[in-house]
Amino acid sequence: MANEQCNGCSSVSDCGGSCPSAPELTAAQKASAVKNLIAVMSGKGGVGKSSVTALLAVALQDKGFRVGILDADITGPSIPRLFGMTEMVEGGENGLLPPRTAGGLKVMSLNLMVPTDDTPVVWRGPMVSQLVGQFWTEVFWGELDYLLIDLPPGTGDVQISVFQSIPVSGVVTVTSPQQLAGMIVRKSIHMLNLYKLKNYGLIENMAWLECPDCGKNLQLFGRPRGEEEAAREGIPFLGALPLDPALTAAADAGRIDEYHSAAFQAIADKIISAA
Repeated sequence: MANEQCNGCSSVSDCGGSCPSAPELTAAQKASAVKNLIAVMSGKGGVGKSSVTALLAVALQDKGFRVGILDADITGPSIPRLFGMTEMVEGGENGLLPPRTAGGLKVMSLNLMVPTDDTPVVWRGPMVSQLVGQFWTEVFWGELDYLLIDLPPGTGDVQISVFQSIPVSGVVTVTSPQQLAGMIVRKSIHMLNLYKLKNYGLIENMAWLECPDCGKNLQLFGRPRGEEEAAREGIPFLGALPLDPALTAAADAGRIDEYHSAAFQAIADKIISAA
């Protein structure tokens, strides 16, 4: 079940949209040039996927790349809150203009289009999928080296729409040590195999907490097994990340871009090498 944008091509980027069945490019797409689209996927909620997306974007930007985030978690968007964003989306000559974080990252999220950040989105799946597609076709992203797509949990409508209609370069998968999380994340990995998408690798989040008194690593959610999972599925292991109260504080304050981690720099290097 390959990406179905073009006959004989894995994505529009492979043929420049010249295939007979390729959709006509919008003004926003014609005016934009995005080199790499990387989806961040977890399958299970609560493993810190949005935080990983945000920190990976910051790490890539720290290395001098132009980076944006497409928040595809329509009913549970959290990217704007992590960056403390309040600027509303506006229209421009070539399409919708994604607001920027304080550090300059471009972000498109439904939470930047509704009156308050706690306004609920009570939509059925087709409407959600349609909006995610419009975040790609109707947004003037400009020139970006990396556009990260923060997917919602699961393997349903949004994931199918993204993998079929957006030229995704590859996917980063996020898990945590709980066996239940591992089981559900494996479903996501197997979905990528169905769509013949590149899996950049697995990140194990919340692997331990450093005790502030004794300095020992406490395994609050069980023994970390991300490296084993990655080996079993035949994908790269990108790294393990701790529970860090400093990250929680930065995220709650809307200043996640002020949190810098050597671990994320190393993960970003691996993704850059594989892209």
